[in-house]
Amino acid sequence: MSELDVIEHADTDIGMIYLGKRERVGGPGLVYDIMIEGQLLMSSVSPVSEKRLSTSASAMHEGVAPLRVLVGGLGLGHTAQAALEDSRVETVRVVEKMDFIIDWMNRGLLPVSEEFSQEKRLEIAQGDVYEEVLGPVAETYDLILIDVDHAPDSPLSAASEPFYTVEGQSQVAKHLKPGGVLGVWSACDDDDFAGVLTEAYSESHREHVDWPDDESPELRYHNVLFFARN
Repeated sequence: MSELDVIEHADTDIGMIYLGKRERVGGPGLVYDIMIEGQLLMSSVSPVSEKRLSTSASAMHEGVAPLRVLVGGLGLGHTAQAALEDSRVETVRVVEKMDFIIDWMNRGLLPVSEEFSQEKRLEIAQGDVYEEVLGPVAETYDLILIDVDHAPDSPLSAASEPFYTVEGQSQVAKHLKPGGVLGVWSACDDDDFAGVLTEAYSESHREHVDWPDDESPELRYHNVLFFARN
């Protein structure tokens, strides 16, 4: 990995989070990384699973335009960006808990900042997406895409634990329109959460995503995407 140039940082209750950019290894261009306490949290070098969360959920939805999408977690913007590529999508609402990440986006520090600043179908709001989808139904969505926690058994805080229960998913389902699709990103597999989705929804499946590192092809990544639909 080339040397990281730290652009911004923020001290949070889960550790120091900082944004950096570096030269892409083996080719031209820049890579943006978000780190937490020295560990890689997300990167623009090879965002395959983040984009697949959106494209697979869109492919699973059989409806026509206009579709309304809720994305939990802004990150580097890859999931929302992929959602906007579906011509059926009328609006994408992104809910990000960490206000400084929204600030980084608005200040033009993220790789999709310029694109997002000109996208009229996009809304970015500060808030807790788990609190929203586990709470009273104010509005419903065709797609709900969640990429916040590391994994169902490794949440960032106890506040999201109810999301991974049958009772919690029964409430989440109320936020979906008929035929709506839930997609959840995870760094690893989780049979318990798969069982929860099987019980709470009429249809569910897992998608295993495996791909090589763009900079070091000998390295491979593996994530798991959970999908459900009534």
